[in-house]
Amino acid sequence: MAVPPPFSPPDGIAPHPDKPALRDVLRARRGEHVVRLGEAGARAAAESAAALLLPHIPPTAMVALYLAFHEELDPEPLANILAARGQRLALPALYDSVTMDFRVWQPGDPLERGPFRLRQPPAAAAIVSPDVIVMPMVGFDRHGGRIGQGKSHYDRALVRYPGAHRMGFAWSVQEVPDRLPHDPWDMALHAVVTEREWIPMPDTPA
Repeated sequence: MAVPPPFSPPDGIAPHPDKPALRDVLRARRGEHVVRLGEAGARAAAESAAALLLPHIPPTAMVALYLAFHEELDPEPLANILAARGQRLALPALYDSVTMDFRVWQPGDPLERGPFRLRQPPAAAAIVSPDVIVMPMVGFDRHGGRIGQGKSHYDRALVRYPGAHRMGFAWSVQEVPDRLPHDPWDMALHAVVTEREWIPMPDTPA
């Protein structure tokens, strides 16, 4: 599959003003939750989330994952299971601090440090177009809304890969009860999985 060209959110449109304060609240909530769980509890929760997501990943799909940062729900158990069943995997990579692509990766492959201290495949790794993108987030709602770190890396990437199935991977405490603030370039998730449940988004077109 051909790799699409880069995309940037429209110039001159500022992000929603409510997002920064909401990120602070959700990050604090996430951090407190992980502290309460402890290391063993967080690992067990990540394994539960992996088990909930696995039935929804086609065995022939190219799957983009991520390497957990700070208190993010860790997809390492998911990556190990997918690799063991022969799944093709990829990780996000940044090379100009703006545009993110996805590069071939398997657990144990070498990594390098990119912008924002992102651990990513080396520049020699092949760029691919994922069929499934499993992504971290700061918060989500049950209408397909997602709030990320605020750099718009996934926003740009998701627009470039419109055929990919967009799956959020997050702690249950990161859910907000109402709709999240929305920017024009935000693309809705098809589903979210937490340590507790699989949450399909019926409002998001396939």
